[in-house]
Amino acid sequence: MRLTLIVSSLFVANSAAFTVPSRPHAAATTAAASRRASALRMSDGSYDFDVAVIGCGVGGHGAALHARGQSLSTAVFSGGDVGGTCVNRGCVPSKALLAASGRVRDMKNEHHLESMGIKVSGEIEYDRQGIADHAKNLAANIKGNLGNSLLGLGCEVIEGRGVLTGNPHEVKDEATGKVYTAKDIILAPGSVPFVPPGVTVDEKTVYTSDGALELQFVPEWVAIIGSGYIGLEFSDVYTALGSEVTFIEALPNLMPTFDREIAKQAERILIRDRPIDYRTGVFAAEVTPGIPGEKPVTIKMIDADTKEHVETIEVDAAMVATGRVPNTANMGLEDMGIETNRGFVAVNEKMQVLTKAEDGEVVPNVYCIGDANGKMMLAHAASAQGISAVENIAGRSHEVNHDAIPAACFTHPEIAMVGPTEEQCIERAEKEGWSLGKSQGSFRANSKALAEGEGAGIAKVLYNKDTGKVVAVHIIGIHAADLIQECANAVAAGTTVKELSMMVHTHPTLCEVLDEAFKGAVGMSAH
Repeated sequence: MRLTLIVSSLFVANSAAFTVPSRPHAAATTAAASRRASALRMSDGSYDFDVAVIGCGVGGHGAALHARGQSLSTAVFSGGDVGGTCVNRGCVPSKALLAASGRVRDMKNEHHLESMGIKVSGEIEYDRQGIADHAKNLAANIKGNLGNSLLGLGCEVIEGRGVLTGNPHEVKDEATGKVYTAKDIILAPGSVPFVPPGVTVDEKTVYTSDGALELQFVPEWVAIIGSGYIGLEFSDVYTALGSEVTFIEALPNLMPTFDREIAKQAERILIRDRPIDYRTGVFAAEVTPGIPGEKPVTIKMIDADTKEHVETIEVDAAMVATGRVPNTANMGLEDMGIETNRGFVAVNEKMQVLTKAEDGEVVPNVYCIGDANGKMMLAHAASAQGISAVENIAGRSHEVNHDAIPAACFTHPEIAMVGPTEEQCIERAEKEGWSLGKSQGSFRANSKALAEGEGAGIAKVLYNKDTGKVVAVHIIGIHAADLIQECANAVAAGTTVKELSMMVHTHPTLCEVLDEAFKGAVGMSAH
């Protein structure tokens, strides 16, 4: 049987590919420091705008909306990309593909349907272009809505890419060369797919997530480089549409960033029962594009430890899902005396930009949010950081609690989490001197899940035994992405498992899986 290949996102051996900018020349650093000092002496006099936002993804958009909500005059340098990665090449169109392919999977699952008394006659067919158009149209619609919301609230949208000039309070429109002034500047340039050395991308047979979302064809055997969120989601899409898949992971385990117990459940539910194979502990050292229907993609793999060649395979397509890197090149950061680490901009908890990661000084009136600061590369985290930056600009001190920001992987079933993994919680508890508690709820014991024929999965609650406060929750199961919000709110509010155990959950609903876990944490039973 031919197998589709998904290659690891963790190219540890190739980490040198990340460009680490050299330390600015001493004279340049001194000049930048002088400009920052002069900025502190400037009055709040005449600026073109109160706030200038460079980038118009979910983070930049959220920051701009909140700035207008505070009656701050606001300009957004969109770079011709309103909506950014999330709307145009990420979260939004990928969910459209997952929704459509998920329905195909459900309709092909005869055993599942027959268990409910449903029979489908004939072969289930789909229109590849129709599915691709669904994703494209959704992205275009959301992009239009975002642009209209900015204009409706009085933001000035500047089409060019914004770059720093090296002078305080200045942003240059790269398209026209015009320089604008703003009292405060928020950097929100986002990120781009990381392509490791040795991998040649043509966006036809070897493509990043950008190309994969166009769904130009459904390969019989596809290679996806990476077993993280992106790789998992696309394996879900491809297998539902008839492809065969193989994951190749640099580390010993698949899904290396996930909670280990959840990862094992995911392997059983999302991989073993599907046409998916995998290799672990290997790098895709060389990936050469092919020609659709004529010439295969060639992938040479080497051992992650010895670097010796272990296997070469030929596939119909390869997707590069090796993570993302900040889109901060050529932004004029060096001219402001800002050092980056692999492209990431150092910030403090108030999102203020620092001159460098260790012992850096605050760069006055400059903030950085979203993927570019590397704190948490999620769209909604970027939005939260943007709002937080504006709060600090408005004089109301605010810091984002990143431990309370949930995340989700939209496979079928879904995976969702908030807070550290169990392994990280164990380390944190030992370091900080508190006892870790653990309680689980099962979808197999949930009436609603059973009614849906979706009894696979668990919800795991990790809490501080000394205080009772919820530290983290990890879920795999139907609609996990929706269930996690209650848990994220509990972490944010410092709610205890005792308080949660006494809260009433609607019956019969999926959220009773959490009710079971909360009650179990305090020795109660859930029916």
